[in-house]
Amino acid sequence: MSPPSPDPLDVALLALTVAILYWGFDRYRRRFERRDLAIAIALASGVASLVFVPEAFDLVGTALEIERRYVVVSLLATLVLLGVVLYALSIARAARDEVAALTRSLSVDRAPRMDGGAETVFVVIPAYNESDTIGTVVSSLPESVRGYDVQPLVVSDGSTDGTAARAASSGAMVVEHPINQGQGGALKTGFEIALEHEAAIVVTADGDGQHPSSELDRLVEPIVEDEADYVMGSRYLGVDRSGNGVVRRTGIRFFTGLINVLMVTDITDCTNGYRAIRGPMLEELTLTEERFNAPELIIEARKNGLRLEEIPVEIEDRKDGDSKKPKLGFAIGLTRIIVVAWLR
Repeated sequence: MSPPSPDPLDVALLALTVAILYWGFDRYRRRFERRDLAIAIALASGVASLVFVPEAFDLVGTALEIERRYVVVSLLATLVLLGVVLYALSIARAARDEVAALTRSLSVDRAPRMDGGAETVFVVIPAYNESDTIGTVVSSLPESVRGYDVQPLVVSDGSTDGTAARAASSGAMVVEHPINQGQGGALKTGFEIALEHEAAIVVTADGDGQHPSSELDRLVEPIVEDEADYVMGSRYLGVDRSGNGVVRRTGIRFFTGLINVLMVTDITDCTNGYRAIRGPMLEELTLTEERFNAPELIIEARKNGLRLEEIPVEIEDRKDGDSKKPKLGFAIGLTRIIVVAWLR
């Protein structure tokens, strides 16, 4: 009597088991990825169990009140697939964070060295393809304010136009990101450079001309007078010519109210990028956000005990070009960073 022929499905499952194990061992052999090896062994064990102990799935089906074995297998396979996808996303995120950190580190290392010191106000200006306006923005800044020297620092965030050249020709210190990192990423680069130069005060402003330099004196005054450590400009206490539509204005009001509830503050404009921060206190803030950085800065400042003050400012409409702010992702992005920054 000839032995029974093997079940083609069992053969396929065993081949899949071997392939998974090979992948895991190869990852460990080449890169010593223990986590990938452990995942491969777990997945291979699950696939092999379909061949050698299929009754185990009946126990799972009984516990879940599912009669058909293939339904149980499909359910478990879906859950495993979901786990693998989430794992892959976490690896991708970690790789992206590493690239971003390397990009910022290279930019900081290449930054010009100059005399900064305790009597300097660094004006950090993140700019992405703002060649039409960046020269005017830099040139409009005063040489000094409240007895402090003013040093404009433009972080050209992966710009493909003449942003960096025009900023440099206008007298700014310029650093470039070879890859776009978002406004938050550009600000982190600027903050690190300002800290290395021991800036007394760090001001942030946009490169599109929306933040008039005439407001700089009033913005730094509370810090100079030791009345605040973090000063925010508010278009709603001052004059708003930004041209935001009803939906965006409503969204800003909503998220401002949410921050006020969560952080026990009384601000009116949580997305305004015109702000001044006492330089040494930047080291106390944990900043991870690359896009929607304004709420994160406010929450971190509040959690670290910085004295907050909000003053009325004028916000102009963009002088040229189109807004870089995302439209569909605006609400989602703000919600995510507010929740994450509040909980951590």
